[in-house]
Amino acid sequence: MKTLLLIRNTYSESFKSIENFFVRNYFKGFAIFSFIMFAVVLYAFIFRVFTGFSFD
Repeated sequence: MKTLLLIRNTYSESFKSIENFFVRNYFKGFAIFSFIMFAVVLYAFIFRVFTGFSFD
């Protein structure tokens, strides 16, 4: 839990220090997109593990 709080704090502090509106929103969108893609990969891996896919 402490790690998640540190990540959240680092994320929020890094975006507060960016002054340019376009750059700040671009990086926010990219971060959200990256988290969503990671969740999709994690879902696919867990689905394959539980359905008995053999990783040969």
